[in-house]
Amino acid sequence: MEYNSQKEILIMPEYGRNVQLLIQHCVAIEDPAYRQAFAERIVDLMYQMNPQNKNVEDYRLKLWRHLFYISDFKIDVQPLVGDIPRFEDARKKPDRVGYPHYDTRFRHYGYNVQRMIEKAVEIESGPVQQGFINVIGSYMKLAYKTWLKEHYVSDDLIKEDLELLSGHRLSIKDDSSLDNLTNPQRRRNKRVSSPPANAPIERKNNHRFRKNNNRRK
Repeated sequence: MEYNSQKEILIMPEYGRNVQLLIQHCVAIEDPAYRQAFAERIVDLMYQMNPQNKNVEDYRLKLWRHLFYISDFKIDVQPLVGDIPRFEDARKKPDRVGYPHYDTRFRHYGYNVQRMIEKAVEIESGPVQQGFINVIGSYMKLAYKTWLKEHYVSDDLIKEDLELLSGHRLSIKDDSSLDNLTNPQRRRNKRVSSPPANAPIERKNNHRFRKNNNRRK
């Protein structure tokens, strides 16, 4: 009895051992026309083994590349799509993507806070800028609480850090509370106006009200 551990290692296990044996047999075929037709039938078989990928773009091109890879690029056929894959192409590695390094003074606030501070500096001094500064301070306090839960976070600390990060160009008013920063216009809109004195009173459980009136009659 022969175990799988004693057999040749599968180059691409997702296609199985039989596909690998067919490709090895295709490499040994001497007739070029028959070898080409045999390779096309193998690709069709590989295409049927994964029907969920039939709608993937350039899927047949991927199968032809796998065919050459399994044959160790020794098969002499012409792929129906794309160029003939080469051994050098399989060893290519993508360019290294550099990890961005930002000069963050207070990392617990995050880099986006520094970007928002830079935007706030560019805004003309006035109510719009002050409102934006208050929002930044409120977010800074939220971020501080998230990453440093064991420390008490005071408004004075946040205001001091904001001034340092902005190079003393931005500041929050001393009487501003970072926990209750809302738009005054939004607060006015949220107020529920009391109904006028002559407005009809909405009766709840109208079916009970009618039932009691019928009993009185």
